[in-house]
Amino acid sequence: MTEQGQDEILELLWTLREEGKTRRDEVLRSTVESGPECLLEELIGRGMVHASGEEILLTKDGEGRARGIIRRHRLAEVLLQNLFELDNVQLENSACQFEHILSEPVVESVCTFLGHPPACPHGRPIPRGECCDRIRTEIRPLVMRLTEASLGAIVRIVFITPRSKRRLEKLSSLGIVPGSRLRLLQRNPSFVLEIGQTTVAVDRDITDEIYVKPT
Repeated sequence: MTEQGQDEILELLWTLREEGKTRRDEVLRSTVESGPECLLEELIGRGMVHASGEEILLTKDGEGRARGIIRRHRLAEVLLQNLFELDNVQLENSACQFEHILSEPVVESVCTFLGHPPACPHGRPIPRGECCDRIRTEIRPLVMRLTEASLGAIVRIVFITPRSKRRLEKLSSLGIVPGSRLRLLQRNPSFVLEIGQTTVAVDRDITDEIYVKPT
């Protein structure tokens, strides 16, 4: 089994666990759809995966390796979304290829450049790294929440992590999309934003989901 094949199965198991799917029948069904079932059996033999009763679980070794894979993949999604206009299929396929060439030092640099994003473009959490733990004392992120932007400063939206598709659509209708520029005019009692010739007021929970960088 190739190393990339192992990574894909471990990534699948992590994602299934996030969805609450750890039962043997659920895992086997998804494994058959994504690749040969024998790959899963090989991982069990290598001590990366443990079959316990009706559940299939990651071992400590499997957990550590899967965590790194997921972190690289989701950071790649954020980076590619910010750099290129890709649809969901292109974004996913490109991230799958990109994750295999990112070394750990590069991953740390990408994460720091992006401002240690908490979630991928699909809203799934990105596992934290050592650079994220050092952020408050050693690293000044290049990207920040809109909430933390200086009043009056013009900033560019880098990415958005909305809680729902409806909210994302609402923000898009207001011109609040990655790449657009805006100015934070007011914080209280609500956040007032200037976007082009338009001024809008939004709540803090929305500005917390918008990540920006100075222009």
